[in-house]
Order: sequence, then structure tokens, then C-alpha cells
Amino acid sequence: MEYKLFLEEARRASRSLAAQEAGTINQVLKDLAGAARDKTDFLLEENRKDLDRMDPEDPRYDRLKLSPSRISDIAADILNVAALPNPLGRVLSEKSLSNGLRVSKVSVPLGVVGIVYEARPNVTFDVFALCFKTGNVAVLKGGSDAAASNLAIISVIHEVLERHGIDPRVATLLPAEREATEALLNAVGYVDVVIPRGSQQLINYVRQQAKVPVIETGAGIVHTYFDESADVEAGAAIIMNAKTRRPSVCNSLDCLLVHRNRLSNLPDLLQPLAEKEVVLYADEQAYGELEGRYPGNLLKPAETGHFGTEFLSLKMAVKTVDSLEGALDHIANYSSKHSEAILSDNPEHIERFLRSVDAAAVYANASTAFTDGAQFGLGAEIGISTQKLHARGPMGLDELCSYKWLVRGHGQVRPS
Repeated sequence: MEYKLFLEEARRASRSLAAQEAGTINQVLKDLAGAARDKTDFLLEENRKDLDRMDPEDPRYDRLKLSPSRISDIAADILNVAALPNPLGRVLSEKSLSNGLRVSKVSVPLGVVGIVYEARPNVTFDVFALCFKTGNVAVLKGGSDAAASNLAIISVIHEVLERHGIDPRVATLLPAEREATEALLNAVGYVDVVIPRGSQQLINYVRQQAKVPVIETGAGIVHTYFDESADVEAGAAIIMNAKTRRPSVCNSLDCLLVHRNRLSNLPDLLQPLAEKEVVLYADEQAYGELEGRYPGNLLKPAETGHFGTEFLSLKMAVKTVDSLEGALDHIANYSSKHSEAILSDNPEHIERFLRSVDAAAVYANASTAFTDGAQFGLGAEIGISTQKLHARGPMGLDELCSYKWLVRGHGQVRPS
């Protein structure tokens, strides 16, 4: 298949997108939110075709699944994006030079943004909304697991765009086969940046193979440290939420670190997890405290490989540490730099943790489930960046913008 044609047409579409008024862009997004709700039955029917091909025990199944409530939430996120201020054309800085030149730094789109993602059909809606709001063309490369869902979603997007007389190629869905990914990653001159969303394996592949710039959205190997002074009741609720709210997403809890002096509280701290049948992989000390007080079929001895694992399911590791320093050392060794949390009533320990942990989002006495663009007030997110160049953490409208320098003069020439 000639993928180059898709990419050439997407590049040409970026020029037409630059001419759209902010009011038109917002109205398109509002109409898309309405269309998503109106087309719920159609979207669910197509999504069921994908679900029927996947094992329900696969951790990706929950990410793949659409439901009326999830489509309603997607529509709400699109409306949130429409309601946010226009990020384009903002004057970021401005000054006059001694030679009379007026120099200003103004926000502009990145251009053509490629997204490589797996079984996450919601990404198709989210990425289009964010890219469209920021004047970027979205080139979408979804996985074969969500092929029917993505085709259905892109058809809804195109229907709304065409109704407004806008080139539908501003939202380009590449074929699901692997060769299309290779073409996208090598699309120098057509694509300005590629953003992978998915497993660590996918992210590594994109980083290693891409010839165009890449913004990494890393896997989430998430820790929560239960400090010596932490409250059991509050801690149990936070751990329960972080682990079980949506275990298949990247902000869910993978490893609980517990201070040695609080081991006796482990059964009370973790008992709520038993109701959700969370499997615990506990180190020797934690296992000893939990044995006989946590369901035996859900309690397993931890192996080295359980630490540093992104479970994406109802499984969690438990590790005993001697101190805050021990928790910081463990996180430094195993963190994917996504989201990390401390539960503590010690202000000095909290501030030390917040200052020392190297992650995109660092929490004190709150669930890591909040690492999400919509929750951070960004409307939606294009991904959660774990790198430090250009963007870090949930990426919303601002992170899909670059800038250019505008220089206004009145005949100045530079002396030789």
C-alpha cells in the first residue's frame, strides 16, 4: 500500500487547517461531542467486533472496551477542550531592541502530529480534539486490536468535518497493519513529531525506529510509600482507589512500599483490596504479616521480577522498607518516572519526597489515579510524557504548541 499518499495529503491539509477561525474550531468540537453521543449504538456495535476477538482476561480488554458511560465521558472531554482558551497566537514574550526591532515570541501549532497507539479507541477522539483545537493535523496509527472501533470513530469525525466544509484529512487514520507504523516513523518532511501511547514495548520500538522526532509517553510503574506516620483509614482508601479504580491504565498502583514499623497495619490497610480480588506479591516481612489475614489464594511470595512490573491488572507488589530513604532508593531503582506518591503526616518527609522523587507527577496523601489530562484541567490528554524535553506529565493544548519569533522592523540592516 502507498502510505506516502496518506502522509502527503495530511501535510497538505495542515495548510487548510491554519486558516480556520477559533469559533469554527470550537463549533466543530461541540458538534463532534453531540455526534459521539448520537452514534453511541453504532460505536458500541463496532467496538463489540474488536472485543469479540480479544480474551477478556487480557489486560488490554478494559482499555479497548467502550460503553455508554465511557462515550458520554469522551463527549464531555471534547466539550471541555472546546471550552478552553485558544492556545494559538498567544504572545509568550515581547520586547524592543536597541536597534528598533520589535521581537515577539508567539505560540504556533507543531504541524502534523503522528500518534501510534494500541487498543485504546478513546485515544482517537482525544487526540483529534486536542490536535484540532491547536491547529495540528492528527495522523493516527491505531493497533489492529481496535481496527473496527477506530474506523467507526474516524467516520464520525469525518462526517462532522465535512458538514463544516473542512478537509477530513486533518484527521488521517492509517491502515492498521504494521507497515503503516514503519511508514509513519520514517515520514521525514511530512510528520513533525510522533507520540507513542501504549506498552513499554511499543514505546521502545517507536523510540528506536523513528527518524522523526519522538515525544515519549512512558509506561507507568507506580509506587505509593506508606510512611511511619501515615493514617491507616485514609491510606486504605487511597490505595484502594489507586489500585482498583481502573487497573489497566498507566496511573494505577503497582507497588506499595510500607515502613517496617507499620507492618502490623498491613492487614487493615489492604483488606479492602481483597473485596476486588487483588493478588498481592509480598516480600518476606509483608507476607508474614498478611498470612492468615488476607485470602490465601490471593497472597503470593514476591519474586525480584515483581518489583518494576507494570501489572495493568488486579495485581500489586508489596515491599518493606526501613525508612523514607529506603523508599526513595527503591523508587529511584524501579520507577518509570510516571507517578509516585507518599502517604504521611510528617511535613518534613512529605517535602523531602516531593523534592527528591524524579517523576512527572509526585503526590502527597492522594491517589495517583489523578494523573490524567482532564483531571489536571487540560480538557483531555494526548498522553503522559515521562521525558523532560518539551513536555512532561499530562500533555494538553499547550504541549501541542511550539512557537516562532516574529520580528518587525522599519528598514534595519545588520552591520557587517
